[in-house]
Amino acid sequence: MNSAILGTGSYVPNRVLTNADLERMVDTSDTWIVERTGIRERRLVEPGQACSDLALEAAQRALLAANVKAGDIDLILMATCTGDTPLPSTACLLQHRLGATRAAACDISAACCGFVYALSIADAYIKNGMRYVLVIGAEVMSSITDWTDRNTCVLFGDGAGAVVLGQGSSETGVLSTHLHANGRLSDMIHVPGGGSKEPASKDVLDNKRCFVKMKGNETFKIAVKSMEEAAQEAVRANGVTLDDVDMFIPHQANMRILNAVRQRLGFSQEKLMINLDKFGNTSAASIPLALDEAVLSQRIQKGHLVLLAAFGAGLTWASALVRW
Repeated sequence: MNSAILGTGSYVPNRVLTNADLERMVDTSDTWIVERTGIRERRLVEPGQACSDLALEAAQRALLAANVKAGDIDLILMATCTGDTPLPSTACLLQHRLGATRAAACDISAACCGFVYALSIADAYIKNGMRYVLVIGAEVMSSITDWTDRNTCVLFGDGAGAVVLGQGSSETGVLSTHLHANGRLSDMIHVPGGGSKEPASKDVLDNKRCFVKMKGNETFKIAVKSMEEAAQEAVRANGVTLDDVDMFIPHQANMRILNAVRQRLGFSQEKLMINLDKFGNTSAASIPLALDEAVLSQRIQKGHLVLLAAFGAGLTWASALVRW
């Protein structure tokens, strides 16, 4: 018996940051941003709005869509690298706010791959007898973005997406998940300061060591190759072909990356789910955000084969194949 996605939900903050706004902040232009990233705007939290606030909204919508009560949830997995606090986990804060009193709760830290990693863990628990698992990808990437760095500040946005998993059938649901990591390349995308190696200090703050650092060109090449391989691995493991896939939902990192992966896999534009232009790169939230939009817009229908693929800091990469 497979685990099945019973309901989806998502939430983004109200505040919109456009490329025109960024033109007034750093040396950039709308043309430059769109050509290199495909992003036109992104959402940012208001002062005082935290990761758990976004997660709460998305989780409530997913529970409503699944017709599952918070008190029936057995486990909450929160994929995030921008939680409310270093401890406790943001998942525990969410558990309290939801009223999911019988649920265990923990955070999963795998950056942009976090949602697929959490989905894989949830799938295993459902197959071992749990009734319902709530999986959330939620990020406040604006909190770790250097708004003076023109190369990175144009990329990121804030948001949250969630799914409720329960027991499905042998023919539908999460067919397989595939997780990978290579810590040797950890400096490709990282936040060097703020942890136990370089604890929070005036020096860390002054030198902007608590913000995302990226090696853009090197990351692009590895991201394309890794997501292509993860996607191929998922269809191969289930004895289907890429032609059988009805919807491809990749991590919304960069339009050039998405188009390169799509072309390598031979997918038409119609099979590719994109909302990067509206929300930017929301890290662990990007796949569940796009998944919920695809469900609400009815681009995903019962029986469809849905392929998820992600790449992120770690380095990590992952995929999942779902029969809706």
